[in-house]
Amino acid sequence: MLLSLFGGILLGLFIINDFAFFASVEALYSLFISLLSEAWILKTLGFAILVGSVMALIEKSGGIQGFVDFAHNRQALVKSPRSALLVSYIIGIVIFIESSITSLIAGAVGKPLCDKEGVSRAKLAYVCDSTSAPISSLIVLNGWGALLLGLISAQITQGVIEGESVEILIDSVLYNFYAMSALVITFLSVWFNIDIGPMKNTKPIAFEDSASLREYASMWLMILPIILMVISVFIFLYITGDGNILKGSGSSSIFYTMLVTLGFMFLYYVGSKNISSKVYVKTTFLGAKKLFPIAMILLFAFAIGKVTTDLKTGLYLASLADENLSIYLLGAVVFLLSSLIAFSTGTSWGTFSIMIPVAVPMAVAMDANVALAIGAVISGGVFGDHCSPISDTTIISSLATDCEVVEHVKTQLPYAVISAVIALSLFIVFS
Repeated sequence: MLLSLFGGILLGLFIINDFAFFASVEALYSLFISLLSEAWILKTLGFAILVGSVMALIEKSGGIQGFVDFAHNRQALVKSPRSALLVSYIIGIVIFIESSITSLIAGAVGKPLCDKEGVSRAKLAYVCDSTSAPISSLIVLNGWGALLLGLISAQITQGVIEGESVEILIDSVLYNFYAMSALVITFLSVWFNIDIGPMKNTKPIAFEDSASLREYASMWLMILPIILMVISVFIFLYITGDGNILKGSGSSSIFYTMLVTLGFMFLYYVGSKNISSKVYVKTTFLGAKKLFPIAMILLFAFAIGKVTTDLKTGLYLASLADENLSIYLLGAVVFLLSSLIAFSTGTSWGTFSIMIPVAVPMAVAMDANVALAIGAVISGGVFGDHCSPISDTTIISSLATDCEVVEHVKTQLPYAVISAVIALSLFIVFS
């Protein structure tokens, strides 16, 4: 995958620089230097690596086996593949504050339960990915809401539309048909154990149980670090937002959360003599090393997203929409354009930034429903992001469940397309 991403980056730079070899090589160097100079990118890459350390430590402590023993044997909370996946689904719904943390926690909790019940990692990755972004785009008391409010406010300030940005955002969320349909389709696939397309051929990973571990391992070795992660994200969003969670930095929050969690795990695990300080350091290093390739994929994904932005891919796709487009097809066309942009750039937030300034004036010129047009942008951004192998949420869902990125994309795609078809139909009807 790294080779494919690098090839796409190089080709894009050749196009930008009129196929001048030395200029393209220089642009390649400048691109990665500029990316690695961005604090939010460095923190996101650091988060991806530190996730490996946290997961490795939880596994080494025996907390996973303790949690499985509690949920499966002592309390019988999880007795089937359905209940194993439902745990991750519920977590994905409840923790809506930050999509990356949502995927991470849902994956960490669900992984041992799904292994125990014979559920494939691909199915778990699908559940994690198809709850995190959709719920974050529906319950917008998070960074998603802050971005969308800013983009809508800009349209009001420029005199394109009138009204209160909060009211317009709330109205727009009601038209976020893809997120709604994705959550419903995901629930139905879990409840009725529906496997379609490549998902039929996925195989579960054998759960490695150990009688000796089960004798002394406590589930709190796994639960307490996860609880701390959830609380820490809220705290750091509050701090980085100067008292306003909506204005907090997502990249900073998840990075600092990992650091705090690792510090807590050192005090907890070493202090309780669960593991020695030497084992802690070694396990931390090995866990980080394991996920270093994932961090590289993320870096290359950011790079190709920057290249496609410089190529003005989004603006070109938006220009293809005819000015005389029928009002009945506005929502559907905006949804499809946003999907293409999100897929090609790997970012739903970038898609919002490109398409809202395009879709809102289109809706105003056609005397159409502005909230519907914005809802179509949000839906398209999430759908394209779900299908894109270079999306950060796709990659993080894969690393959280220890599933190959390509396998995750292939197995999730049929479900995402079904949700998209439903959304597309609704946009036509409501238009």
